[in-house]
Amino acid sequence: MEKPVLEINHIEKAYGDHKVLDDISFSVKKGEVVVVLGPSGCGKSTLLRCLNGLENIQGGEVKLNGEQISQNAKNIHQIRQKIGMVFQSYDLFPHMNILKNIILAPMKAQHRAKEEVTKEAEKLLKRVGLLEKKDAFPRQLSGGQKQRVAIVRALCMHPEVMLFDEVTASLDPEMVREVLDVMLEMAQNGSTMVIVTHEMQFAKAVADRIIFMDQGKIVEEGTPEEFFENPKTDRAKQFLNVFEFVA
Repeated sequence: MEKPVLEINHIEKAYGDHKVLDDISFSVKKGEVVVVLGPSGCGKSTLLRCLNGLENIQGGEVKLNGEQISQNAKNIHQIRQKIGMVFQSYDLFPHMNILKNIILAPMKAQHRAKEEVTKEAEKLLKRVGLLEKKDAFPRQLSGGQKQRVAIVRALCMHPEVMLFDEVTASLDPEMVREVLDVMLEMAQNGSTMVIVTHEMQFAKAVADRIIFMDQGKIVEEGTPEEFFENPKTDRAKQFLNVFEFVA
């Protein structure tokens, strides 16, 4: 049996008396796309931040290829390089052009040659339709273009797992499609991904597995067909009715 790339075992996370994550457990296999759904405030974004050590957990463990992820781990920076994350905000450096934004981390953190990283960055920019923008600055790009650059920047680090946190939430509707198309292509090419999204049609199309959260707990888990066409719990049915998704 193939060992999971990412293992989440009984993790707990609280801010003071407020428990944000309550006994969360699941695993992600190589090449699998797991989509996390749930109402706002249910802990989805916090979960992603715990997966790459940006947030400490109070209980349980997260493992990447059997190696525990913890802010206190001596090699946490090396581990984080293996888990790419794309946020709602693009976090591009405004004083650098697009190409420099992409090649900075591979050169500084991984000590890779500028020529090699530049060649890869240009190849990835071409793949997402932005090669002609490599010398432009972030202020000259649309929101959808900036988010595609953020994805390329993460991919250039050669992560083993990609995390996406509501990457279309701050985009105008017409820009959402161009970002989702890039992510769909990544899924079809075998990328291992954990995606938090409110885009139901996209979730149905891209996911190998759906995890539905509410109030810090996993309420339901299954294939897209199971979740969208025959949800098991009343809470999932209520959630999907808002999107008119229950068959």
